[in-house]
Formats: sequence, C-alpha cells, structure tokens
Amino acid sequence: MMKEKKITLLVAEDEEYNMMYLLELFSSTNIHVLEASNGQVAIEIVQKHNEIDLVLMDIKMPVLNGYEAMNAIKKLRPNIPIIALSAFAMKSEKQAAINEGFDSYITKPINKKLLFEKIKEFTS
Repeated sequence: MMKEKKITLLVAEDEEYNMMYLLELFSSTNIHVLEASNGQVAIEIVQKHNEIDLVLMDIKMPVLNGYEAMNAIKKLRPNIPIIALSAFAMKSEKQAAINEGFDSYITKPINKKLLFEKIKEFTS
C-alpha cells in the first residue's frame, strides 16, 4: 500500500448527525477534518488555514448557504476543490451546482465509496 499523504479537509455542514457521520468515516484515515457549521464559518476557516486541500460544502446552511460560501472561497483560493453535498438528487440540481462553480457534487445520504473516490480524485 502506498504511503498516503495527509489531507486537510474542511467540512461545512450544519446538521450534527451528518457531521458526526463524516467524522466517523474519516476517523481511521490520514484525513484531518476542520469543521464549519455554516458558510460564514467556512470562509473564515479557509482564510486562516492555507493547508486545506479540499472542501465538502453542504448547500443548505444557515447564515451563508453553500453557493455563497463556495463563491467567496473561490475568490480567496481559486484552486481549492469544493464538492457540494446535497440531499437533492435531481440531475438539474447537480448541473446547477457544477455550473455555479462547484468542482463536484455528492448527494446525501453520502456513499462512502464515492466520497473517498472523489477525495482521492481531487487531492492526488
């Protein structure tokens, strides 16, 4: 098995259950997770942490939603990949997210295998 590099992941998710699930998924990996409970907090964390490799961004959040936060983060760090997380599985919703500037899109409930494939794709 190849030595995996440490990955710093920002997870912007306001639902505690979803955050706990994600933290559990990453608990035995080389992935260090920074948590944001809304889009505004996500932006502040990106400003303070240059080491972030990837952002998982819930679309529906209080204060600033995922679209607003993603746009602000892309202004700060245009090269940071941001994956949208959404309960909406409709193709139009996915296409809208990609058109707006998200690098990829994962629907909830989150498929663990797909999630890890996406993380690998955007961080290797």
